[in-house]
Amino acid sequence: MHLDKFTDYALRILMTLAVRAPERVATSDIAALFDLSDNHLSKVATELAHAGFVQSERGRGGGLTLAHSPDQISIGAVVRAVKRNGPVVECFGTTSTCLILPACGLRDPLAQAQEAFFATLDGYTLADVTSARRALSDLLTP
Repeated sequence: MHLDKFTDYALRILMTLAVRAPERVATSDIAALFDLSDNHLSKVATELAHAGFVQSERGRGGGLTLAHSPDQISIGAVVRAVKRNGPVVECFGTTSTCLILPACGLRDPLAQAQEAFFATLDGYTLADVTSARRALSDLLTP
């Protein structure tokens, strides 16, 4: 299983917000921390807001905060909500043109592997992955 950059950046945003809570953090500040495009990170933050993981306030003093406690945010739910790179293989998509699809024995093992991947992530919360809060804070605070 491969996480695309969009999903990676979503997780970085959430981890930063968890460590710096209850502080409101500007997207531009997070972009600067990770040396990423502010424009691209803003798109990721917008998706996180639409999915209900963050609250976003515009204007002076605005920024992002977590919409829920870190122990209530499942990493699996986040990845499912923002994953951009589509299915693991073409036959999981809606426009499969694979010639061997009707007789292929690979689809079920790959589906099980994908579900195991998400099941593992479902077992972790944002609180779990930010448990080294002091060390993360040193790295994520300018």
